[in-house]
This record gives sequence, C-alpha cells and structure tokens, in this order.
Amino acid sequence: MDPGDGDFEAFVAAHGPRLLRVAWLLTGDAHLAEDLLQSTLAKVWPKWARIAGDRPEAYVRKALVHTHASWWRRRWWGELPYGELPESAGAVDAYAHVDLEQSLAAAVRALPVRQRAVVVLRYFEDLSVEETAATLGCATGTVKSQSARALRALRAALPVVAEGGDRRG
Repeated sequence: MDPGDGDFEAFVAAHGPRLLRVAWLLTGDAHLAEDLLQSTLAKVWPKWARIAGDRPEAYVRKALVHTHASWWRRRWWGELPYGELPESAGAVDAYAHVDLEQSLAAAVRALPVRQRAVVVLRYFEDLSVEETAATLGCATGTVKSQSARALRALRAALPVVAEGGDRRG
C-alpha cells in the first residue's frame, strides 16, 4: 500500500456519493452505475499520487465520462422493449412527479452519448460551459451546440414540461 492510500480512501468517502450520482445519470441503472464508478476508481487509483494535488474530483469525473463512453461504444443494443404508458384515470395523480422524473430520466438516457454527458455535467452537476468543455475535452462551442440539441430533444420527448404545464393536476 502506498502512503497516499488514506488520501484516496478519504476522497472516495467524501466524493463517492456525488460521483455515483453522476454514474447513475449516465447509465440510468444503479448496478451499472456502481460498476462504472468502481471501474473508474480502479483506473484512477494507480495514478492517485499525481492526481491528488490538482482538482482530483474533476479528473475522476472526466475519467467516469470517458469510461462510460467506452462502455457505450461496446454495448450491443439488440431489442429494447418499449410501449406507451396508459393514460392516467384520475384528475389528480399523487405520483405524477415520480412519472415526470422517470420520463425525464428515460429521455436523458435516450440522448446520444455526447449530448447525455453534456446534459449531466451542465445541468445535473451544474458545471459551467468551460468546465464541461474541459471535462469532455472539446471546444465550448461544441458544448453549447450539443446542449442546444439535447434540450431540443428533451423538449420534444417531454412536451408537458416544455409547455410549462404541471402534470399534478
């Protein structure tokens, strides 16, 4: 064990939940998110002495996004079950916010990998355009255009939200 192992453990304890949330937003699956985070941390650990001093969370977040992208490229898509949900029976739906959250999560997962990464980093992680560009290794203009395309797709997928409507009745 290296002398910096305690620092790595402290980092994981402090930032693990937030990084796991990013992983979940990227994968849409709790188990895959845990695997993604574990794989990323396993890749980062041997380099920890070099990474620890200069914004380690940004480095690990970037590694997380890149690891997810490499997983996504290798993934076989095969058959994907889908269908339309039945219309709600009552005027007031106590679970409408859950439906909206699930619809939003599904719509984010349906975005192309680059757009999904931009949405997660910009709007869920609240990074600036510049920070997002640095994390993804692209130009700020790319972040802006990918963000615009992603938001357009999300508005099309969730018209009730785009119109400013409230699904709670």
